Amino acid sequence: MGFDENTIYIVGNAKAQQNNPITHHFGQLFVGFVVERDGGRIVACGVSATISITSEFVSSMFVGRSLQDDPEGVRKMLENRYFGSSQKAILVAFKDAQKKYFQILNGQKVDLGE
Repeated sequence: MGFDENTIYIVGNAKAQQNNPITHHFGQLFVGFVVERDGGRIVACGVSATISITSEFVSSMFVGRSLQDDPEGVRKMLENRYFGSSQKAILVAFKDAQKKYFQILNGQKVDLGE
């Protein structure tokens, strides 16, 4: 899959619950977003999940949305559609990616956690 030159890749991360298999496998939950630099429209999304359908489902919820969307709307969407133990962590990862997106737009240095 190729991506347009106007797209950027941003990873949001969050801590999942201690008893969550994602925490045991990856340590944290990561959500990767491929977004259009102008407008923040999400064109692809992937999640560090232990079950592939989880990543596919989460991707389907985010593709077409924007990193400029109100987090409250994203929270409501997750509460209405996603009933896995990572629900809150996915919202936190979205907000983390959103913060990085706005830093990029404003020409600020993004903390990559290195």
